[in-house]
Amino acid sequence: MQQQILERIEDCYQQAEAYFKRAFPRPTTQFTLRGRSAGTAHLQQNRLRFNPVLLRENSEAFLAEVVPHEISHLLCFQIFGKTKPHGREWQSIMLKLFKISPNTTHNFDTQSVKGKDVEYRCACGPIRLGIRRHNKVLRGETRYLCKRCHTHLTLA
Repeated sequence: MQQQILERIEDCYQQAEAYFKRAFPRPTTQFTLRGRSAGTAHLQQNRLRFNPVLLRENSEAFLAEVVPHEISHLLCFQIFGKTKPHGREWQSIMLKLFKISPNTTHNFDTQSVKGKDVEYRCACGPIRLGIRRHNKVLRGETRYLCKRCHTHLTLA
């Protein structure tokens, strides 16, 4: 599947070069992204990162939508410089070059990549904290308040 992504990236760049009548440097591509994001574009490094789990579970949508979405970010930066991440320049590339609706997020099922969470308690009941916040509590870096009752959360 990763080879298909690399081929799709090359196809998108050839399409962009024909459309904009200029050459673009090819990005470094990694399949190391974790969490609920499908892909990210690192503009300064000209690098793409993709989530291998979501890729495996949504291969067709990755090829059709995620790859052009992330490439559009890189192209936008190389053509226009710094712009809003999903601003009109990026939207224009998505619509005119790739003829894809400029959606800013995917709608993949993320249950398989959902992070662990830990149950805490407050005066009004149980609250789940993500593992990152839980670890901050364990290290003594912070304490959290319930948004409803304004009491400190304690580990259940």
